[in-house]
Amino acid sequence: MSDMLQVTDLHAYYGKSHILQGVNMHVGNGEIVALLGRNGVGRSTLCKAIMGEVAPVGKVEFKGRDVAGMKPYEIARLGIGYVPENRDIFPGLTTRQNLMLGLKSGQRDGGDGRWSTEDMFELFSNLRERADVEASVLSGGEQQMLTMCRSLMGDPDFIMIDEPTEGLSPQMTTRVAELLNAISSRGISILLVEQKLAIALDIATRVYVMGHGSMVYEGTPADLRQQDEVRKEWLEV
Repeated sequence: MSDMLQVTDLHAYYGKSHILQGVNMHVGNGEIVALLGRNGVGRSTLCKAIMGEVAPVGKVEFKGRDVAGMKPYEIARLGIGYVPENRDIFPGLTTRQNLMLGLKSGQRDGGDGRWSTEDMFELFSNLRERADVEASVLSGGEQQMLTMCRSLMGDPDFIMIDEPTEGLSPQMTTRVAELLNAISSRGISILLVEQKLAIALDIATRVYVMGHGSMVYEGTPADLRQQDEVRKEWLEV
């Protein structure tokens, strides 16, 4: 399996704080890779460094091209999508308008891309029912769906999704998992930052565990289920 993303000896800082301390990881074509770890170990910073929102020191290769140092909009145009954990919607715009904002310049809804607004409404009937209401009135789960769907409208080849099930009901968490599997089925690689071990191990093809700014474990979900010491030291609260 060739790599969609390859990160080599990546460092990142917030002021004098050394957050990422030599991260090495890769995501293959069509893979769902789960990134696990306790809060504060650098998982979100890693996503931001890959996206260019935090200055990276090291190598970030996307489809063989080093994107470290590029601006976020340049990285997005190459085919990387990013769904931050803060549900970054435009509250004064309708659901449909939010989705349309995800299109790249010159891209038509339902044109050459893998996704259309109709696809999103097929996946989530809730969004169809609220297509023409302001996004501010959507529930937290619906806003999370909208954020993910808007990113997909830009037709990325690789998408990073940070804590998509945070604060969601079990039913909505199941819907998010269904969307992640639907994304993967269209050949899109996923880096999933997730706190809930069950959902991550259920849908991921491979797992990284992060601790103190670097990777401390890599393996399959089945392997991690057998690693009691790893889970106790790096994951359990």
